[in-house]
Amino acid sequence: MIFRQVIHDDLGCASYFVGDGGVAAVVDPKLHVEDYLRLARYSGVSIEHVVETHNHADHVSGHGRLAAATGATIHVSRLAGVEYEHEPFDEGWELELGDVVLRAVPTPGHRPEHTSFLVIDRARGSEPWAVLTGDALFVGDTGRPDLAVEPEEGAREIFRSVHERLLDLPPHTEVWPGHLGGSLCGGSGMDRKVASSIGYEREHNARLAAEEEGFVRDSLAELGPQPPRFEDIVARNRGPLRSEWQLPGPLTPRQLEVHGRAGALVVDVRTDSQFDDAHVPGAVSITALRAGFGSKLAWLVERDQEVLLVGRDDAEALEAAELAAAVGIDQVGGYLAGGMTSWREEGRTAQAIERIDAGELHARAQSDPELQIVDVRERSEWDEGHIAGSLLVPYHDLHALPADLDPEAPAAALCSSGQRAGTAASLLRRHGARHVLHVVGGGVEAWERAGGPVER
Repeated sequence: MIFRQVIHDDLGCASYFVGDGGVAAVVDPKLHVEDYLRLARYSGVSIEHVVETHNHADHVSGHGRLAAATGATIHVSRLAGVEYEHEPFDEGWELELGDVVLRAVPTPGHRPEHTSFLVIDRARGSEPWAVLTGDALFVGDTGRPDLAVEPEEGAREIFRSVHERLLDLPPHTEVWPGHLGGSLCGGSGMDRKVASSIGYEREHNARLAAEEEGFVRDSLAELGPQPPRFEDIVARNRGPLRSEWQLPGPLTPRQLEVHGRAGALVVDVRTDSQFDDAHVPGAVSITALRAGFGSKLAWLVERDQEVLLVGRDDAEALEAAELAAAVGIDQVGGYLAGGMTSWREEGRTAQAIERIDAGELHARAQSDPELQIVDVRERSEWDEGHIAGSLLVPYHDLHALPADLDPEAPAAALCSSGQRAGTAASLLRRHGARHVLHVVGGGVEAWERAGGPVER
């Protein structure tokens, strides 16, 4: 048999290439399907089936592109209510791929149509050796319950699905989830480990230790921000199939400037240190070299706003455009040809942002009583400990200058590591703050070690 996990690192999504006897299926394909086509050629098999565990809310599925490329049949639960041509399945449905069988096991909660799949290799035995758990059970966590139904109802459904449908499987059954750590579809316990087993999760997954009431309470208490534009992404994944994706074209510095003045969002995808050294005035810093680029961009760009990309070179900008498309952002109007170098070569004005080490922030605040500290983490992080007198504004909510912020006084953007703070600093500058500082190398803990007061 053939079994391969294919990971979309930026979103923490996992898909699966499964087959035998010259026939293969792809489960939960990502938007850009080249990896599956390459695996099919390498393995000498034909992709004849595409299987969805559910209508995804955090990324655009590649089922349309894969079906167009291979002629494969798309299979999805009858409860999914999709508008495209497909073969619906119900509980107990089996897909035969040579000696390999995928068997549908409904596991609602994350979404009503959510389905897990037992993987059986009849050449070796009749019992399942693995289960593709989608967004029901992760390594170290379970799926979030608030993307399709009332959150408490969803949490109870997930509890019952996991305990009554999955944990009764033999302990050696391998667990292959639909997401890894970093995804917005799970909680803080989700591990970056790619797989586990039923027995190990039963014993060591902290989310599964509680009875139903405790599970529901903890699941709701730990909910983070919902995936940006998730309702639009679900609608796209349910709607008519799309098989094409248009590459954005190159722009000269002058074109980039003209479009930016007209309201386009210029996004610099280089590292935050490169951005801080020099960037196009008004640009936003979202590095594509770390996971989460697509989600961050989806939070910040307006629904119909044009997006323009600036990278170190053309290739980096085009890779970022692919990551944007994966979260349903089609309005990438182009990229700066030649990257930031071409902007500088023409002698155009560039802006810079001051960087300050987190350990030095306390001394800076003492020497400058006008310094404003903007904490751009989530509310749950703020509650665990924050700098006295700081202003809480999660970075993805910075669509304008906060009302309590003085644009003429210096403002320091702070998170826990410096990554979110880099994006926040660029947004504060874009929205009119005159002197912005990007706090790097730590956050509240570094401030506290330097003797700064912390409130909890």
